[in-house]
Amino acid sequence: MSRLREMIKELCPDGVEFVPLWSVTIWDKKFNAVERYKQPVVDSYQYLLANDLFLMEVDCGDVFLLSTGEKTGWTTEDVAGEYLKEGEVVSIPWGKSRAVTDCIKYYKGKFVTADNRIATSSNTGILSNKYLYYWMMSRGQVIDSFYRGSGIKHPDMAKVLDMQIPVPPLAIQNEIVKLLDNFTELTAELTAELQLRKKQYSFYRDSLLNFSRDDAEVEWKTLGETTKSISSGKNKIRVVDGEYPVYGSTGIIGYCTNFVYEHAQILVARVGSVGYVQIADGRYDVSDNTLIVDVLSTINMKYIFYYLSYMNLSRLAHGAGQPLITAGQLKKLIIPIPPLETQAKIVSILDRFDALCHDLTQGLPAEIAARKKQYEYYRDKLLTFPRKGESARKAR
Repeated sequence: MSRLREMIKELCPDGVEFVPLWSVTIWDKKFNAVERYKQPVVDSYQYLLANDLFLMEVDCGDVFLLSTGEKTGWTTEDVAGEYLKEGEVVSIPWGKSRAVTDCIKYYKGKFVTADNRIATSSNTGILSNKYLYYWMMSRGQVIDSFYRGSGIKHPDMAKVLDMQIPVPPLAIQNEIVKLLDNFTELTAELTAELQLRKKQYSFYRDSLLNFSRDDAEVEWKTLGETTKSISSGKNKIRVVDGEYPVYGSTGIIGYCTNFVYEHAQILVARVGSVGYVQIADGRYDVSDNTLIVDVLSTINMKYIFYYLSYMNLSRLAHGAGQPLITAGQLKKLIIPIPPLETQAKIVSILDRFDALCHDLTQGLPAEIAARKKQYEYYRDKLLTFPRKGESARKAR
């Protein structure tokens, strides 16, 4: 950091020049609302829809699948065929339904792209592509505000191209990239370790919950036989200042002034994120898009939770338009019920793995979250510059 401060002091004594993004980048197509002089050159790509992109996915590929979302993958040159491109690029999704900061990507090498808007520096002697990526990440919320439309949103590219980017000397850009790369590499290492832990968790979960029909100690029952009831939540009203959480298909979706339940129960997403399984405890209410599984006190509720998670309930979704699952379907599921002592042992093992892989207050998820905050803090700090001549204007 001290080296960077000295470089800025030496190379940018009067501040840093800010220029419009269009003046230092080349994009993948001409945009209707952008004046022609702002895009004298384009670099065209062939695009694939997301589903078609991942049909190309193969193990041990060396061609990157540049998706519009968080999911990534690899393919080969032979499979990529006419869609193969090579270069150093920064992409933002053309259509998005989540925060754009989750979807801004940098890649250098061979790739196949989904429908992204792709930028590259028009002169890497003036603007580094990796610096461009980090700067765009730092302006993620601003870029996000340029997306418009209901459902899948699309960016107003005229506003994107008119953004003002600080362009310090290349030596300073490279030093910033070096510092931020160190942060992201550490986070990548932790994320890779977390993925390994998750694979271990899946292996042990699958091994522990894979019972034989010949096991004399295991009873096979319908889920309906192991529960007091399976019913849908009824909450449709949420308030800003409510005291009690309202659970929906993916977790807490709001608050209410009066609770309906005050003991631990399993919740299964009926629509939306169909089949997602979670546990609600304390005092709460449940929305009408979520099924409530109230397990008998003679069975370990956490064991049933883990088994339902293991079953991949999304496969039960049916119906055109908005797929769903019903309480009737859940009641008919066949569940192995080992002795309580075995249930408790399974829960104890899986609880430890679950905390390590998913608990944001401890273990790897907590460390990754802390590193991410640290990275974002320094990224935004490193990419904030005084404008050239600003100090002189203030002095006057």
